[in-house]
Amino acid sequence: MSVYINDIQKSLKSLDLSSLEGSNILITGATGLIGSCLVDVLMNIGCTVYAHGRNEERAKKRFSNYWNTNRFFFIKGDITKPLDSDVNFDYIIHAASNASPNFFKEKPVEVITSNIIGTQHLIEYGLTHGLKRMLFVSSGEVYGEGTGKAFVETDSGYIDCATTRACYPSSKRAAETLCVSYADEYGADIVIARPCHTYGPFFTESDNRVYAQFIRNVLNGENIVLKSKGEQYRSWIYVVDCVSALLTILCKGEKGNAYNVADEFSNISIKDLAELVAKHSGKEVCFDIPSTPNQGNTTPISAAVFSTEKLYSLGWHPIFSIAEGISHTIDTLSAHNL
Repeated sequence: MSVYINDIQKSLKSLDLSSLEGSNILITGATGLIGSCLVDVLMNIGCTVYAHGRNEERAKKRFSNYWNTNRFFFIKGDITKPLDSDVNFDYIIHAASNASPNFFKEKPVEVITSNIIGTQHLIEYGLTHGLKRMLFVSSGEVYGEGTGKAFVETDSGYIDCATTRACYPSSKRAAETLCVSYADEYGADIVIARPCHTYGPFFTESDNRVYAQFIRNVLNGENIVLKSKGEQYRSWIYVVDCVSALLTILCKGEKGNAYNVADEFSNISIKDLAELVAKHSGKEVCFDIPSTPNQGNTTPISAAVFSTEKLYSLGWHPIFSIAEGISHTIDTLSAHNL
């Protein structure tokens, strides 16, 4: 894990997280890509971390270095159920969400309930347990289809709500509205982050997003096979940069506001991303495009890039280029045979 840990240490040097030191912080979705990186970062700054998730076995393996320390606690539970705890958390970072396309197809109801009902449970808990602030980790997918111009936080693109694929962006939109409604009606202090496509090591075995599939291919000694032309154009961000942005929003973001999380220097097409992963591992990108139109595409959105002006105004900036992030991701996973 040395490359990854070095990245975290480098990132911490650019952040002022002194306001979080000594705090009790709950992280939901703690074994996910973003959640687990949040745990790693916060365990380096003197917080007491409460990691919430459904899979204790996965958590014990992922957080073996912290498991028996006095600053780490695992809370097993389903976010769609009320939180089984009596701890007064200073901060909650709600990062629990099924973000893999296979869930959108197989478990759309569960995707919706975790995003909406889970968010309500956490807000209600915070209102009765002295919570200082909650960060809701939403998604850049709330923007839907745009014009190709960079999305700013006040934009709203097209989403076909009468499709199961809409379970994710539509419920993220609703959860954001729930957050600002609680802020207005009950005074809850909540900020919202909208990460773009995030990549990094330690994604779960069920994660079938394209970057995870590409990396599995090369780690297995395989070429990358694209089922489309790979023309979809996206903003991408390395998970360590993503987490530094989330913590900046938690500490400095304005109550009730949403902030894009992206790296404007890491906008790239799916095809170019595949070629970047393949090149690092000495593999090739091949095409096997089905005859049925759109087969193999996980989202109808052709272009999704984000303005980061609002996030930059908080003093944040990315550290790692996409070439570095991909290289560090593959090298970390290779070193741990993951």
